[in-house]
Amino acid sequence: MSAPRKSVPSKIPSRKINVLFSAPGPVYDEFQPAISAALSAEGLDAQVAADLPPAEVDYLVFTPNELITDFSVFPRARLALSLWAGVERVLHNPTLTLPLARMVDPGQREGMVEFVTAHVLRHHIGMDRHILSSSGWDQVAPKLARHRRVTVLGLGELGGACAAALAALNFDVHGWSRRPRTQAGVTCHAGPEGLEQALSGAEIVVSLLPNTPETEAVLNARTFALMAPGAVVINPGRGALIEDAALIAALDGGQLSHATLDTFRIEPLPEDHPFRAHPKITVSPHVASLVR
Repeated sequence: MSAPRKSVPSKIPSRKINVLFSAPGPVYDEFQPAISAALSAEGLDAQVAADLPPAEVDYLVFTPNELITDFSVFPRARLALSLWAGVERVLHNPTLTLPLARMVDPGQREGMVEFVTAHVLRHHIGMDRHILSSSGWDQVAPKLARHRRVTVLGLGELGGACAAALAALNFDVHGWSRRPRTQAGVTCHAGPEGLEQALSGAEIVVSLLPNTPETEAVLNARTFALMAPGAVVINPGRGALIEDAALIAALDGGQLSHATLDTFRIEPLPEDHPFRAHPKITVSPHVASLVR
């Protein structure tokens, strides 16, 4: 007869769990009921609220914003969960000593793939030529996807999914990451030298890198010059990845033909920002990929 198993103390408190949910009003109103229901479905007695006393908080769920700046005021907290995939600003917070998890859900991944694929195809096919003008009979057919070089900067959860979708459409897909990776259907590059190889001759560049000291302004006058003349830049990653003045100069000089931008150094993008009035820039309000 086997010996009786020793009971293992649960790490989850047996009392009511206090979950501080810190998010702007519309996000809070949308997600608070769903988070409460999910915890209840797991048999957990949890209170999910925005106004809990810091000393009584067990877990933090938040969107990276200015609502929480000091994590040290939560002495009992066991874990911080970011509702968004991007956690760069939080990682630089010296008061964060808790384990940190980030949200990457299927809807977020699917949304990014759809956004990136749509804009790559838009520029690959040359849809703007027909949408913006109904005159003339310019019978110019686009090249086939296998002859179009598309480079994806960042091969993480979102970038890797976008690269796979573009490869499935038969594009000549190249990918770059800081550390070596392999991915079926994608020519992978890594490191500083690999960045130049990935961008050299690229006709469409999709930027999905995180914002780190190493990636700050990675798209600049020097890297724009590596791309094929008339290249297109699509940036649903982070606004700080682009050197704004260099982008405008590359568009005005013809090295780039268009830029589709979903993220910016300042958000919301000011109404008087040069990007808004530029004829070769498409601005979208940071909606490429949201948690759904």
